[in-house]
Amino acid sequence: MERRPQALRTPRAAGVVGIAFALLLAATIVLVRLAIPGEPSNAGSTWFTDPSRRRTVQTALGLIPFAGIFFLWFMGAVRARIGEAEDQFLATVFIGSGLVFVATLFGAAAAAGSLLETAGTSGTDSAQLWSFGHHFTYSLLATYAMRMAAVFTLSTSSIGHRLGVLPRWLAILGYLVALTLLFVTSSVAWSELVFPLWALVLSLHILVATFRPRPAPTLSS
Repeated sequence: MERRPQALRTPRAAGVVGIAFALLLAATIVLVRLAIPGEPSNAGSTWFTDPSRRRTVQTALGLIPFAGIFFLWFMGAVRARIGEAEDQFLATVFIGSGLVFVATLFGAAAAAGSLLETAGTSGTDSAQLWSFGHHFTYSLLATYAMRMAAVFTLSTSSIGHRLGVLPRWLAILGYLVALTLLFVTSSVAWSELVFPLWALVLSLHILVATFRPRPAPTLSS
């Protein structure tokens, strides 16, 4: 009887850290989209010299490490909720895609930070620097990080649905989000927000589910 509160603690932690991750990542995406022009031709030197936009991007870059940390905790807590019955193949894809997502997200943040600092130095060709930095940063974020997020979403939804941890509607939502991240984010602005939205919905579901009474386990003689 004394182990039941401990058993509920990890799933509730999954909900809390998942909500924190979703809010931080969504805030980062919104700040970057508002501050940085979507097309390199629209940037010019004015973006680099605009103090308010630079501060906005610096704020977004400061949030990314914390989003990555919460995501790692979120991964561990979700895996603890799945339990020992997880499929080893899907579990490997789940862990690998999550770790690569965090690494790529950090790489995109480092590239954007380097672009921001280098652009502020004198004697730099802002147009060429912006064109290179824009494509490099957005390729890491929209092409690689979001597609790893798609694999993570797909594996999580598959494991959760197969083991009965996630309801059917949430698994279907995860599949739709994964398809969006795979095929849409590289061409449609703001579509990457579906990933933190899915993480928020999943975290809220886990948090609510922990307060529902569970049937007592049967003891074998």
